[in-house]
Amino acid sequence: MLFRLDSVELALVLVAIVFGATGVGVILGRRHREHSEMREPFAVLQGALLGVVGLILAFGLSLAVGRYQDRRAAVVDEANAIGTTYLRAQMLAEPVRGRSLALLARYTDQSIQLGSAIPGSAKEKGIIATRDMLQRRLWALAGQAVAASPVDTAPRLYVETLNEMIDAQGVRAAGLDNRVPNEVLLLEIVGAAAALALLAFYLSVLGRGLLTVLLAAGLVTMLLYVSFDLDRPTRGLITVPNKPLVTLRASMNLPPAASGPAQP
Repeated sequence: MLFRLDSVELALVLVAIVFGATGVGVILGRRHREHSEMREPFAVLQGALLGVVGLILAFGLSLAVGRYQDRRAAVVDEANAIGTTYLRAQMLAEPVRGRSLALLARYTDQSIQLGSAIPGSAKEKGIIATRDMLQRRLWALAGQAVAASPVDTAPRLYVETLNEMIDAQGVRAAGLDNRVPNEVLLLEIVGAAAALALLAFYLSVLGRGLLTVLLAAGLVTMLLYVSFDLDRPTRGLITVPNKPLVTLRASMNLPPAASGPAQP
């Protein structure tokens, strides 16, 4: 559910939950300030809960960072696979060579657009469908090249990297959909809100530390936001860069570096 929110909406939801829980703790603490016998047990409870919540937040952040790094690596791997396929396509005979180079340029354009599509959206499904169609056309042309020159090295090397390019697309698409489980995100929010509410309650009972608990709430909110934003690769403030693909596409505007044989 949180993944569907834009950056501003997500920030407002987290601020409302965390600071709302903190405010409730402050109000209840002031009402029970005269009950001094409650101070010691709540001090132990909130201290233990803060430690547990710290572990949960660290665990959630590590999951989000790991997935973010995997998505960045998937973009680099796909760019390398497309680039190698494009270079080897230049060694094919015409007319397969020219058709394959044009299709690979279109395929790269679709790969760049995938970086701005929300996972599960109609735009993403359309891009993947177009890429699948381009893959089938490229594979058909590769089959023609191998059939025309079954003993030549260039078509066989091209087929090998074309297969790697198709595999890289599957890895990247799966990585965009591989998000931190909702249960973990819910546990982070509930745990952080409960811990801050108890902290605010305890400090209000003591009659001090309001600024401290507000700073703590702000830091926890920012940590939650970063954890969630890392898991929103195409619509958050922290996005997965498409620079390797953009650079590759720009290089395709140059004349091919190699020319294949005129006849198969």
